[in-house]
Parts: sequence; structure tokens; C-alpha cells
Amino acid sequence: MKRPYIVCHIVASIDGRIDCSMVDKISGDEYYDTLAKLECPTQLEGRVTMEHYSALKEPFVANDKTPLRMTSVYKAIDSDGYIVAVDTYGKLCWPSSEIDGAPLVCIVSEQVSLEYLDMLKNEGISYICIGQNAIDLPKAMEILHSEFGVKRMAVLGGGHINGGFLAAGLIDEVSLLLAPGIDGRKGQTALFDGIEDMNHIPVKLSLESVERIENGTLWIRYKTNY
Repeated sequence: MKRPYIVCHIVASIDGRIDCSMVDKISGDEYYDTLAKLECPTQLEGRVTMEHYSALKEPFVANDKTPLRMTSVYKAIDSDGYIVAVDTYGKLCWPSSEIDGAPLVCIVSEQVSLEYLDMLKNEGISYICIGQNAIDLPKAMEILHSEFGVKRMAVLGGGHINGGFLAAGLIDEVSLLLAPGIDGRKGQTALFDGIEDMNHIPVKLSLESVERIENGTLWIRYKTNY
């Protein structure tokens, strides 16, 4: 399978929690400074993260909710790098076809409506519609590589999108910023979360480097050993 080299880049408290409002209080610019050093021109985020930082507050509501039920790909523009949003059921609306100057690509499942895809196309937003009931992540990554030319990508999602990529065997490297703070609240999402297979074998990692950076944060890089 030809796909991008994928780095999962995360900032967390020392107890492994990644709630956005919490980590904002214990970390600073080091997250974006280290992200730049990873040299990943394409970056992917999940629906919850996009909802928090980038998408419009009002969700998309289709008049005709009939699922498309077929694979569809639309490329609005060529670029050296993209911002990719994973939005299984097509709920997010966007203020622009770009985020921080990079073209937006939405990955959705075949459960979305044609109306939603038409909205994206009319806004000049690229999309990949793949997977009958849920997004087929491996095939979506193949399409990003073959159709969009993505060779290196950073996954910047929450615990569930990170867990989805992990379970699919799609993470090549973990870039972890361990920030000096403790969450401790019950029920908070962990770095990797949401894997339902109770027999899932832990993914072993090989330590590549450890660096102390700003604010007492540790930058730890691992390679995965599937």
C-alpha cells in the first residue's frame, strides 16, 4: 500500500490526557514549534478538534439525508500541503476553503448526503468519500497519496482519531510533548482512545529521541513496531 508517512503529534499532561482547554493551560508555543520541525506539509485533524478550533459553530443539516453509498473523490486544487479534516457523517461547515493558507480536504464516509458533498464542491473544498459505514482510513490514505500527492503527514487529532489510525496500522512515528501538568479528572480522553477490540495487542515503540524544551516540556519521539 502506497500511503503518506504518518507522524502522530500530540501534547498531553503527564497522566496522558489531551483535553484542549486543559493542555492550553499547561503548554505554550512549543507544540507548533516542534510541529514545524517535523516537516509535514499536510496535517490531519478529527471532527472534535476541527469543531473546537476551525469549523463554523453551526453544523450542516441536509434537507435530503439519503446516504450517497458510493466512493467519490473531488480535488479542488493542487497544493504542496493540505489541511485534512476527518468528519465521518459530514457535519462540519467551514468559513473558508483554506485553513492558515492551506487548502482544506474533507474525508467523509459514504453515509454522507450528496447535498453535503455539493456544498463542499460549491465552496471549493476537496473531499474524499470512502467507506460504507465508517471511513476506510487505509484507502483514504492511499487516495491522499495517489490523487493529492501527499507523501508526509502529521495527525493532530484527539484520542479517538489517534486510536483509529493506530488500530489501522497507519502510524509510523509518535511525536509526544509531555507538558508539566496533571489533569486527573475522571473520564477524560487519553492520547490514544476508543479502540473497541479488547484483544488489541499493544503496539510496541522504539525510542528515537528525548529533548527538554520550553516550559519544562519533554519532546519524545518514537517509531512504531507493528
